[in-house]
Amino acid sequence: MVVVTGASSGIGRATALAFAEAGASLVVAARREAALRECAAQCEERGARAVAVATDTRDEAAMDRLGEIAVERFGGLDVWVNNAAVHLFARFDEAPPDLWREVMEVNFFGYVHGARAAIPRFRRQGGGTLINVASVNSAVGAPYASAYVASKFALRGFAESLREELRGEGIDVCTVMPASIDTPLFQHAANLTGRAAKPLRPIIRPERVAAAIVRCAKRPRRELIVGASGRQLVLTHALVPSVFERLMAWNVEREHFRHEPLEPTPGNVYEPMPEWTGVTGGWKEGDASPKGSGPARTAGAVGTAAFSLTKTAAMVITTAAPAALALAARGFRPAPRRRPGVGAPERLLRRSLRS
Repeated sequence: MVVVTGASSGIGRATALAFAEAGASLVVAARREAALRECAAQCEERGARAVAVATDTRDEAAMDRLGEIAVERFGGLDVWVNNAAVHLFARFDEAPPDLWREVMEVNFFGYVHGARAAIPRFRRQGGGTLINVASVNSAVGAPYASAYVASKFALRGFAESLREELRGEGIDVCTVMPASIDTPLFQHAANLTGRAAKPLRPIIRPERVAAAIVRCAKRPRRELIVGASGRQLVLTHALVPSVFERLMAWNVEREHFRHEPLEPTPGNVYEPMPEWTGVTGGWKEGDASPKGSGPARTAGAVGTAAFSLTKTAAMVITTAAPAALALAARGFRPAPRRRPGVGAPERLLRRSLRS
């Protein structure tokens, strides 16, 4: 029996469908009741039993009620997937404090409420698996996303603490960290930058993340990065953090926004949006280049979850990682930080790694 939050679209919806295909019974939760009922109906079409419960993860009592419903309807609780999340694109000093805090309320405290609902029930029945859908931004930062990154870093540390506390109790805590995923997160995001946001390439389909979550439920892993680009990011950040930070800043400015103005919007942070209720955000079917036409509206009620690299920057990091590893083995220390120029990342990388 599986509980999935944030199941009205994106990774959450894909995950619910994947568990339904695997034969699990489900309680699906999100704020958008109509989209949630559609998700439950799709699960039932796949032969699963599913219950839709409109829920705001910021409400601790409502989250506890999800656990009650799971036990009452299905006799137990095997897996709890914390997934609901929101995003804010803004410079830190330009983000309203209440909007910034709401991102933390959903992305971190919503998961805390999920853990408080799941763990006592797991303990009473002798075990269970808590899966937190985080992001590669649980391990690496990015500009214009301080609230999102802070929430994801906090989530990773929270999960590690839980694993240490729950050792020997039969309760597994898994952190799934996707790279750049084709979901409606960008369409739903709060945005104060004046530029329409888009996913960084390469972009991964949400079904790959859903499959990884199902695998974690069957064979729990403490942490799992989904996407080769995400693993490259984490490795490079660990080996040459100063180089990584400059590359990421360069790449986000160049690639993470469309050449299209956007009026300031709170997105779905305070209240849910009726649009874009599908699994994907339409970016792989559409045009995700900065000058492109944007997502395909035909992708269903169709952004991405986390940050990755463009193909160009990904190639740079892939090439840099072995060299950085060799330098690290020789005790290499990066050169003192200098203000980067406007040049290509390859030139910036060579300057930073010059011995």
